[in-house]
Amino acid sequence: MKMQARELARYAARPDAGHAGVLLFGPDAMRVALKRQELVKGLIGPAGEAEMRLTLLQGADLRGDPAALLDAVKAQGFFPGPRAVLIEDATDSLAEPLSATLKDWTPEDARLVVTAGNLKPASKLRKLFEGARNAAAVGIYDDPPGRDEIDAMLREANLGQIAPEAMGDIQALARTLDPGDFRQTVEKLALYKLGDETPLTPDDVTACAPISTEAGLDALLDLTAQGQAARIGPVLRRLQGQGVAAVTICIGAARHFRTLFEIASDPAGSDSGMKRLRPPLHWKRRDAVQAQLGQWSRDRLEEAQALLLDTDLTLRSGAAVPSMAVMERTLIRLAMLARRGGGRR
Repeated sequence: MKMQARELARYAARPDAGHAGVLLFGPDAMRVALKRQELVKGLIGPAGEAEMRLTLLQGADLRGDPAALLDAVKAQGFFPGPRAVLIEDATDSLAEPLSATLKDWTPEDARLVVTAGNLKPASKLRKLFEGARNAAAVGIYDDPPGRDEIDAMLREANLGQIAPEAMGDIQALARTLDPGDFRQTVEKLALYKLGDETPLTPDDVTACAPISTEAGLDALLDLTAQGQAARIGPVLRRLQGQGVAAVTICIGAARHFRTLFEIASDPAGSDSGMKRLRPPLHWKRRDAVQAQLGQWSRDRLEEAQALLLDTDLTLRSGAAVPSMAVMERTLIRLAMLARRGGGRR
């Protein structure tokens, strides 16, 4: 069966007892590794690896000894509890032994967690897990974590009391930060609030967030929406130097212009549109967004979203393109649209 990445957090918290395994695949090894870590912990518990209930196999090693896979799944551990077999860097060459293992699997056997790179729809390995009744395939892409995933991270970090405004800031960080950086920020928040029983506030989030990246991305998007094309390049270079990926900037830009469009489309006016936003706009951003609305009509905002969608598809296509140059060209084109746009239509 196919499973969406946003469903993985719920699955990891309550794994299906009738499932033999899950395939995690995607172009970003870090994102796949984070999901793999989350899934393995859900399957065998936090003490599973220390109790030797996790067996690690490399895909390259199994190609020369496919029987080792079934042996590992059927093996009985010394410690009681659920077991898992983790296969890293799997390829289509393992489709046949994995197929045999899925057919022979019983609920008493170890669960399979298989990781792979970016698999095409025609991949034998991907088709195997997508078509199996007792297994699932999950594509891990550059999409920001959903609300369920964010909530799971916060629960794991024992951050239970969060003011609504702070939750909006956390969701904004999740959309702009690399997954590893976002997880580190959540861990930093947990340490920051250790022993403090009061709800998490926007000031707490600001104190722990990587300010340079967040502020830099906001500044870049503001310059773009204000039509200041000449100032885009230097800010973009600084973000690139901090390790911010072009696709991250594109996701942030798409969200920014979608927000502008939602506000501009409210029949009761921009003030009403601002209040109806979910999650709500941070108060520090309201004046800047309100000023930008005067430069954009709804028609121009639709053009902007279409342009960003095309750019996003280009960046994710896997083609050998200069991603940051593509992103810079798009931002400059958006800035030029801002100069020609304006007025609500």
